Amino acid sequence: MASPVGSAGMEIAVLVAPVTALEFLGEDFLLTGEGPILSVYSLQASTKKCASLNVLHNFRIHGIRPGRKHQSGESQFNSVISSEISVWDSNEEEIIVFGGKGVRLVSFNSAGQCLKLIGPLLELQDWVLDIHWLKALPHTLLGIALAHNALLLLEAESGNILSFYSCVESCLLYSALMVGPNWDSLVLVGGTVFNQLVLWRPTGTKPSGQSQVERRLLGHSGVIFSLCYHLKSGWLASASDDRSVRLWSVGTLGGDAGCGEETPTCLRVLYGHQARVFCVKLTPSRVFSAGEDGACLLWEWGGEGKVGCTFKGHRSGGVKALAVSGGSIGCREGWMATGGADGGVRVWRVAEEKKDSKETQAETQLDLEFKGQGCPKVVRLVGEDESNTVVVCTDQGEVCLSQGDTWDVIWQGGAEFQSYCVMEITSIQVQNSNCTVWVCAVGSLNGGVQVFLIGQPGVGVLLKAGEGKVHSVLWVKGLSGGSWSWCLLASGSEGLVYRWTIKVMEDESGLHMKEETLLPFLLPPCAKRWLTAAVTLPQRKGLYLCGDRRGSLLLYAERENNHTRNGGERRMDLQDQEAENRQTQIGGPISSISTLYGVHGKQGVTSVCEYEDLCYSTGRDGSVRILTVEENVLKVRRVQRACRGMEWLEKVLFLGSDAPEVPVKMLNERIEKRTIDQESESVAEARFVMLGFHSVHFIIWDPHRQEKLLSVACGGGHRSWAYKCPTHTHTDPHAHAIGHGTLVFIKHGAVMASRSLASEETDVNGHTLKEGLHGRGISCVCHLGSLTKTRELSELWEIFVTGGEDTTVGVLAANPQSGTVKMLAVLTDHISNVRALAAIRREETIERGRGERTDTSLSTLVFSAGGRAQLQCYRLLVSLDEQQGQPICQVTQIAGHRLDEQWERKRNRHKTIKMDPETRYMSMSVVHNGTEYVLALGCSDGAVRLFSVTESNRSVDMLWECFYHQRCVLSVATYKLEDSQGRKLLLLFSATTDGCISVWDLTAVLNSKAGVSWQGPSAPFFSIPVHQSGVNTLALSPQREMGQMEENIISLASGGDDGQLSLLSIKIDQKEQENGGMSLQLLSRRMSRFRETLKEDESGQKKSKIPQKRKKKEAENDTDNRLISKDRLPLIGSSGNRTAARPSLSTPQHPPQADLRKRGHPPISSVAPDSMAPWEGSSHSESSFTSFPPPLSPLPLAHSKPITAPYPPLPPPPPSQIKNIEPENGQSPRVKRKPLPPRHPSRPPRLPPLRQVTNLSFSRSFTFSFFELPVHQSARSRAERLRDLTVLLRQFQY
Repeated sequence: MASPVGSAGMEIAVLVAPVTALEFLGEDFLLTGEGPILSVYSLQASTKKCASLNVLHNFRIHGIRPGRKHQSGESQFNSVISSEISVWDSNEEEIIVFGGKGVRLVSFNSAGQCLKLIGPLLELQDWVLDIHWLKALPHTLLGIALAHNALLLLEAESGNILSFYSCVESCLLYSALMVGPNWDSLVLVGGTVFNQLVLWRPTGTKPSGQSQVERRLLGHSGVIFSLCYHLKSGWLASASDDRSVRLWSVGTLGGDAGCGEETPTCLRVLYGHQARVFCVKLTPSRVFSAGEDGACLLWEWGGEGKVGCTFKGHRSGGVKALAVSGGSIGCREGWMATGGADGGVRVWRVAEEKKDSKETQAETQLDLEFKGQGCPKVVRLVGEDESNTVVVCTDQGEVCLSQGDTWDVIWQGGAEFQSYCVMEITSIQVQNSNCTVWVCAVGSLNGGVQVFLIGQPGVGVLLKAGEGKVHSVLWVKGLSGGSWSWCLLASGSEGLVYRWTIKVMEDESGLHMKEETLLPFLLPPCAKRWLTAAVTLPQRKGLYLCGDRRGSLLLYAERENNHTRNGGERRMDLQDQEAENRQTQIGGPISSISTLYGVHGKQGVTSVCEYEDLCYSTGRDGSVRILTVEENVLKVRRVQRACRGMEWLEKVLFLGSDAPEVPVKMLNERIEKRTIDQESESVAEARFVMLGFHSVHFIIWDPHRQEKLLSVACGGGHRSWAYKCPTHTHTDPHAHAIGHGTLVFIKHGAVMASRSLASEETDVNGHTLKEGLHGRGISCVCHLGSLTKTRELSELWEIFVTGGEDTTVGVLAANPQSGTVKMLAVLTDHISNVRALAAIRREETIERGRGERTDTSLSTLVFSAGGRAQLQCYRLLVSLDEQQGQPICQVTQIAGHRLDEQWERKRNRHKTIKMDPETRYMSMSVVHNGTEYVLALGCSDGAVRLFSVTESNRSVDMLWECFYHQRCVLSVATYKLEDSQGRKLLLLFSATTDGCISVWDLTAVLNSKAGVSWQGPSAPFFSIPVHQSGVNTLALSPQREMGQMEENIISLASGGDDGQLSLLSIKIDQKEQENGGMSLQLLSRRMSRFRETLKEDESGQKKSKIPQKRKKKEAENDTDNRLISKDRLPLIGSSGNRTAARPSLSTPQHPPQADLRKRGHPPISSVAPDSMAPWEGSSHSESSFTSFPPPLSPLPLAHSKPITAPYPPLPPPPPSQIKNIEPENGQSPRVKRKPLPPRHPSRPPRLPPLRQVTNLSFSRSFTFSFFELPVHQSARSRAERLRDLTVLLRQFQY
């Protein structure tokens, strides 16, 4: 009889997997292999994905070999086969795809841009390392290299094996390459596990059917991952695990030449990668290599094996695949493609090789040969994207301008400008004219500020900023009198910031300058009271955002707007109002209306800017803070940190703009657009890169891709510098274009440049065909919801959050219809692996339009937890862009928490011992409780912890922790319900590495108003062994029968390391106990074993490899484990009555004597038939740290049968008080019993309670790290000292 359960099928809608194979089809198409899926990308006018097909099903694609007409580097062999392939369709291309043990033939139609399967999936008996096309008539033949140093001749369409040859040395190969036009002249080059290259031919077969090794290349100290051969030059390249690429001269391989030269030589050993080298490709004069460090290096042969160019575009995890088109092989402008472990695909246009090879980055630092008087202190660029002029200010008070190779002094200061000066320049538009001039401001030691035109130094003004030292001068662009103007800020003594409006006008006599004095700003009291950065907020008239040397962010408002604070009128008494009016009349300084004190640490703020209604600030704490101004109050939306070790950030550059300051015309248009629609709020954050210093290097870091775009060894951050962006940055939206600029800096008293200022060429022009995700393993995934666009065309976007081993949390959107995956945001606040994610929809709904709720936006709280006991909380607002229809994401950081935060703040922590530095959060579950969110976390140190997160206060507080399990807690899950009286109940399920699942009653945390006083339970009220080893996941769901939900019956599913799936049906008893607890009843239990390996044949039927006798025996033994009826199961737990009497286990199978076990072993629960683990034994090991509370006695059942245990009963021990005397006459024996003294009812033996263990570090790999005391503090040492002291006292007495 057929099973009533219907079958369901699933197919891959979106796949993001490591790209393990790449190959070009001419110059127009690129083939990629991701998992089992073969995809084709068009490289014509617009790069796009044109076809995709699941080819290998259960195997990962490791190689793609197009037909012979697209193979490059074999012109001699191609001429042999060119006449044979002419009968093929010019638009049809046969492609062989292989990976693992699978091989399949596919065809691609370039006209229709579609893929089609030609033959069946062939599964061989060994791993396939390489496939070589052989002659095509009468049938297509394939030469296949196998992993155990063997060759196979296969007919492609039918799959028939024609020949098989093996080598005498049947060792394991890591890579293989076949060279030759046909089978008789084929040569195999194999990279062995012994770090050698062996060359042999199948034609040299001995009578035994094996071939001898003819050439052996030695030199590598690691296994060989990739091989490439160039026919014209006779070079063979090998990439190895030892981080090197070796170039061998082997001569002509294949054909009449056989295995080439008798004594192959090593031409070059190329070292440049920081990790293993996975791929290598050869051209006549270039070598391309890619490896685990995520870089693809282009080696210039003419430069004696030096790196000519570095291509980077993938996250951590490295480059897994590399391909070079035919144009690049012919030294013309062609394509180069890389596929990364992050699932991304990038292509570059490789320019034609130049005769003058470029030098390495360390040697391209040019000395601009500054020849002015004194030592240069400040360097700036005039026209960063349109001119090559450099302005330098020296310690002698001179301002010099570079004109080609010469330096001219354009301004000479007096004695007050010598030995100290500060300088800033900017471009100002001449009023009533389209002309733009550059203006320079220089501050002195006695408060003087000289402002002059760089082109006409005689036009200028001398300003006075107090009597003391001018710490800094800043140019700020803002609105003044309804028009745009530039404001000069000079930080003087006593915390005063003097301000002037500078205008340049033109009349009949020429250009002249006009200044207007504004009210100064007053900085808050601190040791370092001067500004380091400032910007005006255009949409909020009269507001200035400033950053000072103390690391604080300050918000100032003009005097006319300074009477409002926090969005409303400030209430003040009559005296305060009179005092403020008096200050206004006399022109007193303006104080800040909002302050974030020390938000960037003590090292100061380096820059502030405003971009698309959001404010960005950088500092020397290694972070970028994204801020908003709400009702004249500064609020931090989130913090974006740079890479590890990059603690000095200088500024941010936005993609599509070379600097935060945009041209005047564009800025006016942007402001007018914002003024028209003031109600619209920017949701998405701008894409930016970070500029800063990492040790002695100047770094440009892309936080979205987590990669380094530029690195210049300039000496460190304590120097003046200026960066020139490429001119095409406005039109190029990619971050890699910004990394091709020029850095000008001062080093050892010289003015240096990272490259020529006149050079506008870029070595590469990369395109991203597919965006990558995590470079390493993905630990957790959480689904947030769906977004739908229903205007013109229905489009669905699924929103996910992922956490990986690369310490990042990614927010991504996937389109199942097109297979597109878009990374919306990358969160880098974690310092270790992200192990758990949880999300909950916010109660407020976002409505757009005329009061109609749509599915175009969603608001969610996301919680992430992982290594180093770190917890983060974010608020995500994801919506569809009205113009482009693409999803955009706004991230707001709510709060963060670490268990060792107090430890990090200790001054002398190096003198103390950290008890548990490796605590990790393994699993997490969230419950919404009114205005707060309750988080339950399972920890690796054996604890279950409960946290409270308040969104309004942005705080995380720990409510409760319990070390009951004393072993790693792998998974937790919560279940919230209501009883018949409307009282909310909360259950917590926790699973550990011993296979047990425990249930906690956390109802009190929902009803308790004083969370601090709540102590929490000390032990679960119910525990049951389910799996043999660790329980990796738990899933809870209310049980449904006939479409209706049964009251208080839940289904608990669990999966473990033992390969089993368990399904428990549990009923929650709502009857109140004497002390108000609850009880659980196990209704049924189902187990599904996955130890059988199933093999699916072509007809779709599943065949088991297990013998029928074994399956029959296991079925008989597993009868009781499959399904147990309700009347056979007793009441097994209670949270309210833990002191009930424990009954004895008197059953026909377990006599009372069976309970007399060795003292110290944990007891067996009274529900032995159902609490046994599926491996038919007790789930309590002798090394268990936990003593489970014995359950209550079973309820009497009217029609119940004795419960049979799934394991053989224990033999009863022989009674010591029985004498058995058998008489000789055959009468029945008489047993004399010794009377026993009366005693209390027997109880099962129980282990003494264990104290909490806080100095253990538990992990899933069962590695326990114990804290050991020094020898002189151990118990044995103290006992020995006490014994010696006793002996000494006795000697004194005598």
